[in-house]
Amino acid sequence: MTIVETIRFKLRAEVGDADFQDRNRTMEKEYLRERPGFLARSTARSAEGEYLVTVHWATPEDAEATIGAFFGAPETQSFLAAVDLETVQPGRYELIGT
Repeated sequence: MTIVETIRFKLRAEVGDADFQDRNRTMEKEYLRERPGFLARSTARSAEGEYLVTVHWATPEDAEATIGAFFGAPETQSFLAAVDLETVQPGRYELIGT
């Protein structure tokens, strides 16, 4: 069963888009791609500056283990420092119709 996680958020005021994109790519490469069950990830930005990240996982357990370790992992700290954590809105869905 494939799990799709969504995360909506805005950046901290002092972080520019180009800076965030570098941090985002680095975190994905160094952290997410190394996690068991990681399948795919995409990042989108609205005209209002809100970001939407979708991550596909092989199982709910893979998703849960990764988010459980995410905030303490050294590889995620630069990414997290760019995000306005008060704006984070997570979601989790089971992929259907595949």
